[in-house]
Amino acid sequence: MGNDNSKNIPMLEVKDLSKTFRINTERNDTIKKTFLNMFRKGESHEFKALDGVSFELNKGDLLGIIGKNGSGKSTLLKVISGIYLPDGGEVISRGRIVPFLELGVGFNPELNARENIYLNGVILGLKRKEVEERFDAIVDFAEIRGFLDTPVKNFSSGMYVRLAFSIAMQVEADLYILDEVLSVGDIGFQEKSIGKLEELLSKGATVIFVSHSMEQITKYCSRVMYLQEGRKVMEGGADEVVARYVEDIHIQNS
Repeated sequence: MGNDNSKNIPMLEVKDLSKTFRINTERNDTIKKTFLNMFRKGESHEFKALDGVSFELNKGDLLGIIGKNGSGKSTLLKVISGIYLPDGGEVISRGRIVPFLELGVGFNPELNARENIYLNGVILGLKRKEVEERFDAIVDFAEIRGFLDTPVKNFSSGMYVRLAFSIAMQVEADLYILDEVLSVGDIGFQEKSIGKLEELLSKGATVIFVSHSMEQITKYCSRVMYLQEGRKVMEGGADEVVARYVEDIHIQNS
């Protein structure tokens, strides 16, 4: 009988990823300039958002990613999710990815909450029957029972994001990508969201988790990667990597 090597194959392989954006540095401060620049190349420079980032994830891993704003965290998540294409390197995924990045991007603001639950659920890969089966759970988690017939354009930003989060949480995935989602909504909803994360972890879910809360990172993450200016500075145990990050912040601010 042969050995089962599937357990040794990573669920996600990120190999030498690079991503560059071209930033326009010329101000269009008049209508004339704006019009003229439509027909010619303005002054611009390249910004390297990712520079040779590599790592692997195995089933059941919870990887935290930390770094200052502009360090490349969100760009990395969008490349892994397929929203951006890399300029170099590759992403090899062996499972279904559900990204919690631009919550509610599939909503139609003219439709009511009930209609958007079905619309967004299908966009995220659920069948209509699955949406029907999970409808009450979505509504109760989002706390919008009294607003099902209200167009989502009339929702507060908190209600909008709560609904989007609640729908996405009903989609079963091999890898969940969470970008600051535990700061969504008020304290009560944040506690429910944390409870949902803990439920996923107890079921052996694989998670990439980005947060500016070092308390959450050290509490939930078995491994942490620290990004700075698009490069991986360090990867290892949560306490060790967070300590290095905090030390660097103190040095930069002193």
